[in-house]
Amino acid sequence: MVNIKFLTEKIKNNKPLSKCEIYDAINAYTQNTITDEEFLPFIEAIYFCKLSEKELYYLTMAMLDSGEKIDLSKLKSVVDKHSTGGVSDTTTIIIVPICASLGTKMLKLSGRGLGFTGGTCDKLESFKGYKTDIDIDSAIELVKRNGGCMLTTSKNLAPADKKIYALRNRTGLVDNIDLIASSIMSKKLACGANIIVLDVKYGNGAFMPNKKSAKLLGKKMKKIGRLANKKVKIVLGKMNQPLGYNVGPKLEAMEAIKILKGEEKSNLYHDSVKLASICVSLDKHIPYFVARYKVKKVIKNKTALNKLKTMISCQSGSLDLFDEKYKNPTLVVKADSNGKVVWFNTKEIGNIVAKMGTVKMQETDEIVYENGIRTFHKIGDKVKKGEPIFYIYASTNLMAKEVEKQLKTCIEIK
Repeated sequence: MVNIKFLTEKIKNNKPLSKCEIYDAINAYTQNTITDEEFLPFIEAIYFCKLSEKELYYLTMAMLDSGEKIDLSKLKSVVDKHSTGGVSDTTTIIIVPICASLGTKMLKLSGRGLGFTGGTCDKLESFKGYKTDIDIDSAIELVKRNGGCMLTTSKNLAPADKKIYALRNRTGLVDNIDLIASSIMSKKLACGANIIVLDVKYGNGAFMPNKKSAKLLGKKMKKIGRLANKKVKIVLGKMNQPLGYNVGPKLEAMEAIKILKGEEKSNLYHDSVKLASICVSLDKHIPYFVARYKVKKVIKNKTALNKLKTMISCQSGSLDLFDEKYKNPTLVVKADSNGKVVWFNTKEIGNIVAKMGTVKMQETDEIVYENGIRTFHKIGDKVKKGEPIFYIYASTNLMAKEVEKQLKTCIEIK
């Protein structure tokens, strides 16, 4: 049996752990041969002390090897894109059909809403009838047929990470860059892609507070990927305001469609074009500017939109999202003065929308896909007194009134 106390002391005393020692600790916890109470000091030691590059790699691989791994070798080259999270980040629903239209294969496993960030799976399920819980073999067949597939993360991928994250979350040990890097990369490596593009967001609407911490996280994840013989590209992105204009599952899905129709060009559009261009460039071994031209072309000629329609219908979904509800918001929040938008409390906007029922706070909760808000401005935009700054779509007028009070503290106009 693993001596977890001995291994914990080694970390505290800056003595390196071997691959076998790290695997033994992770396996013992995953297989329930040691308790939460026994394992917690080990994770605390990692949280407060630094791991070497090799130790971090072994930790990642131990979590990866705790479950199933997806074999995508029959597909030859597959690209995976992952965002570290943010508010109104709907890039996946835009990027996957763009890349698929250009012959860059993507099998995208996504999670649900977590805290103040909306989940891609929740947004996908706002397409009526869309099934995210298909099996991996069916998903691979859809990638062969359509070039892309979007589904929910399998419970059997990196189960050690899920168990360790739950413990970290309960004990306030989430915000450690080593643990974040190993957590993300254990899942990404399990997904089987040979090219991984990591969109690391920073700012007051992201998990990384500043560019320095985002760079460090990116550096660590890239090193892990390289040790695992994967091509990894890090892209840093600022998140000091909602990425798109809409926040909420159905509203964000609607915005993704508008972008693929060429009807809206927010920061979400520009980020999506950039990330899709990087994915295609790396996969096809072509210059970035050539890939960017191709990406813009499939948006302009509606090829990517038609690809999304095909992908959604192949998983029993419908693209018909535009019902009467969205013509008239529940409540309009108007500017109290003239000026420029100088600041958003982006994280709090995400929290407000999550509390409107758009994120499951408990497993038994039902998601209210229709609730959310639409913003009308970005930082630096001029605003006139009395013009709309937010539309609120809420289940009740009472909810809308409460949300209005909270939203007014989340924007500064000077």
